[in-house]
Amino acid sequence: MEVAGKVAIVTGGGGGIGGALVAALARGGARVVVADLDAAAARAVSDRVNSHYPGVTVGAGGDVSDTAQIERLIALAGAEFGPVDMYFANAGVAGAPGLDAGELDWDLSIDVNLRAHVRAAKLLVPQWVERGEGYFVSTASAAGLLTQIGSATYSVTKHAAVGFAEWLNITYGDRGVRVSCLCPMGVNTRLLYEGQESGDALGMAATRAVTSAGAVLEPETVADIVLAAVQEERFLILPHEQVLEMYRNKGADYDRWLRGMRRFQRSLLGQ
Repeated sequence: MEVAGKVAIVTGGGGGIGGALVAALARGGARVVVADLDAAAARAVSDRVNSHYPGVTVGAGGDVSDTAQIERLIALAGAEFGPVDMYFANAGVAGAPGLDAGELDWDLSIDVNLRAHVRAAKLLVPQWVERGEGYFVSTASAAGLLTQIGSATYSVTKHAAVGFAEWLNITYGDRGVRVSCLCPMGVNTRLLYEGQESGDALGMAATRAVTSAGAVLEPETVADIVLAAVQEERFLILPHEQVLEMYRNKGADYDRWLRGMRRFQRSLLGQ
């Protein structure tokens, strides 16, 4: 799909990959609603992009795991630019490490990393089927294909996000709805370093695991890769190409892969 002339919503657009996606979409000729829980951050990204491409974005605050808030964003896009053609479900949370994660931690991770995607798709996909075209881009993680040392909430919900994107692709791919799933490793965003800042041994190990497994990419690099994949209508977006080989090794010999991950975890924890 070409992005020129399209109307997009980017969640988690107040910085990181989301902010870079907003800028890349604007350069490509799209008009964008920038959504973020932090309304000031969303407006700041919108203002910065509009300073280069006047009037092509609008910023809005809101909890994008809330159906009513997603409806509000869709209505805002319609009022400002027209019907939504593309939805980038990019907002995410890292989650608490270990089995100490409480019920509220699990609820937050499930809501933001998974249900936000489901709720947006329920609102948009029927419209796209009727119009014959639409694009849903899910930001998951390499953790959704492999795992995440430290955080069960992150690993489990990112696996679920990949599974939902797969299901969307299979179920609606022949009806005009395109779906891609972004699964990067380390990207230079605030989210990457939350575990390191937590002071928790598993949390710090999680950050070291990601930063030692491959290059830490800049959000702008990832955004360019995403839009290239969208143009090709490619499902799996892997900014770190080695993830594919890791995923193949996992499937080829699961027990060996698990032993290797335990060994890797021991090295990170200094055991």
